[in-house]
Amino acid sequence: MLAAVDHVQLTAPPGSEELLRAYYRDVLGMTEVSKPPVLAARGGCWFEAGPVRLHLGVEEGFRPARKAHPGLRVTGIEEYARTLEERGAKVVWDDNLPGHRRFYSEDPVGNRLEFLEPVTG
Repeated sequence: MLAAVDHVQLTAPPGSEELLRAYYRDVLGMTEVSKPPVLAARGGCWFEAGPVRLHLGVEEGFRPARKAHPGLRVTGIEEYARTLEERGAKVVWDDNLPGHRRFYSEDPVGNRLEFLEPVTG
């Protein structure tokens, strides 16, 4: 029986770890967590914020997914979007999901991320 999503893995080109840290840690406010040594040797980096875990793995011949993406639930979406913009991230609002406020952003290697918050009332 499925109980939860443990993590979502995105890919990135070799040598992009510092760009990824600048975005996931410094822009999104996530914490980088250590990878087990056997996996750290492969490159990439892991991040988490509360129960949200994103793994960025290095892939030769990397191409960012333009449609596939993680949907990340946030609280205080307006303020969070402003924070991302102040930190240099592009925010693109989308009003096509009934009952939610949401926007998209891209990490520095082109991975698409969706941020959403249910509208109450």
